[in-house]
Amino acid sequence: MCEMNEILTLEDHYECLTCGHEWPIAEVADGPRVVKDAYGNVLADGDVVAMIKDLKLQGSSQVLKSGTKSKPIRLVDGDHEISCKMDGIAIGLKAQFVKKVTS
Repeated sequence: MCEMNEILTLEDHYECLTCGHEWPIAEVADGPRVVKDAYGNVLADGDVVAMIKDLKLQGSSQVLKSGTKSKPIRLVDGDHEISCKMDGIAIGLKAQFVKKVTS
């Protein structure tokens, strides 16, 4: 779904005036946002996650290796749902690239 601000509200759906994307009115969530890891486990603030695949950090030559664990995470709004520190670097991650670490 796009994140443009020019939205047209029609009788049974919304439409983005910029890109033309349409979605039903019922799809808009009123409750709290639920973020799930790559395996469907629900994530919360303070959880520890681990990478499930190697990811090259954009704008640098560093790579986060599979299995790298984070410090306790914080869930944020936006495209990258997770804000955390890994290997001493503050980064934003998409939940699809991590798994919840249970102790």
